Amino acid sequence: MNEIIENMITRRSIRGFKPDMPPQELIDEIIKAGTYAPTGHGSQSPVIVCVTRKDVRDRLSAFNAKLLGTGIDPFYGGPVVLVVLADRSVPTHVYDGSLVMGNMLNAAHAVGLGGIWIHRAKEEFDSPEGKALLKEWGIEGDYEGIGHCVVGYPLHSAPKPAPRKPGYVHYVK
Repeated sequence: MNEIIENMITRRSIRGFKPDMPPQELIDEIIKAGTYAPTGHGSQSPVIVCVTRKDVRDRLSAFNAKLLGTGIDPFYGGPVVLVVLADRSVPTHVYDGSLVMGNMLNAAHAVGLGGIWIHRAKEEFDSPEGKALLKEWGIEGDYEGIGHCVVGYPLHSAPKPAPRKPGYVHYVK
């Protein structure tokens, strides 16, 4: 089987990370893969914010947990949070940002790290607190939060894949 396809088939969402920070070179490879995701008309509407500073990561985690209505860490202890935002003025911004997320999750697996997509970025960055964070980070414009790509070293082995559902694919010949 092709190595790239094998990587895509074996990737799993990781729900537990070691606190160890991955080397910057691996983080940069994951981000680079994100920047090469297809975007509508080549618009490159997404922006990736790489959060490795623990206090900022913890602030994002607490904010996300509050939206979820829980006190637990929704980032599962992952030390790196790659926030994906996309320019709302581009009609394909949600799809563009989703492809960036997918590329980065697959890239994390390819370089030996685990990853998971954590939602509620839209709600976070539509709020006054989220808009203040974007301003703090020097990001101007009308951006929608697409997701948090949390990456790090997995705490446990990846879970086994669920069987593919019947009727997942329909062929029209």
